[in-house]
Amino acid sequence: MSARVEPADRMAVRGMELEIVRRGAGRPVLLLHGMQNFDPHAPFLARLAEQAEVIAPSHPGFGRSPRPDGFETIYDLTRLYLDLLEALPHDKITLVGFSFGGWLAAEIAAMCCHRIDRLVLVDALGIKLGDRETADILDVFNASPAEVQRRSWHDPARWSPDYDVMTDAELVARARNWDALSLYGWHPYMYNPRLAYWLRRIDVPTLVLWGADDGIVSPDYGRAYAGLIPGARFAMIEQAGHHPEIEQPEVFASRVLEFLNG
Repeated sequence: MSARVEPADRMAVRGMELEIVRRGAGRPVLLLHGMQNFDPHAPFLARLAEQAEVIAPSHPGFGRSPRPDGFETIYDLTRLYLDLLEALPHDKITLVGFSFGGWLAAEIAAMCCHRIDRLVLVDALGIKLGDRETADILDVFNASPAEVQRRSWHDPARWSPDYDVMTDAELVARARNWDALSLYGWHPYMYNPRLAYWLRRIDVPTLVLWGADDGIVSPDYGRAYAGLIPGARFAMIEQAGHHPEIEQPEVFASRVLEFLNG
């Protein structure tokens, strides 16, 4: 396998460089971020790292991970992370996917479970439940920014990003993330028409966690998601929207660690 782990904050997989956050030691946990790459100082990362080795890459095109020309589909991302799993020095890992990264995690687990010990999906995208006229997932590209923020958080006044206080580098990173997200998830919008059918292939213990006030993808969507995965358990986190790991970091981390150690 042509891959290596860099000593600092980079990782190369088959010649592709990824920005990566690494914290802690112990049971390995691979985190796949959602619509924005992880803040390395996020409290939930530190909490998880108290009991686990946290490995959190930025997808190509997000954060400081370059996106090669022609690398632009969920197919590309899924195969990249299958290579990353093979490159890590662990027989098995726990895979945790958030939002858009939850879609990726579900795709990976449906394809290949032999390197996955447990699976956690957090407010995951990726499946279509209703008919063509039903919006299962809020269109974050065409809804007004105020509507997206209102439906993303339990407490938007506290947690919505304040662009006025961000540095130029932070604003550029967010814009870059948004561009990459639209490239990967534009059509069909944030789902794979065949994923719901193939979720039945997942044969590892699975926890589906959901923010009780998620207005991007509702808890009912999450319950249906869990129902398609054999043996999956669904749980909600109160006073949280689409990002429970941010609004309720202690509760979120405790739920995940309890599942890992159970």
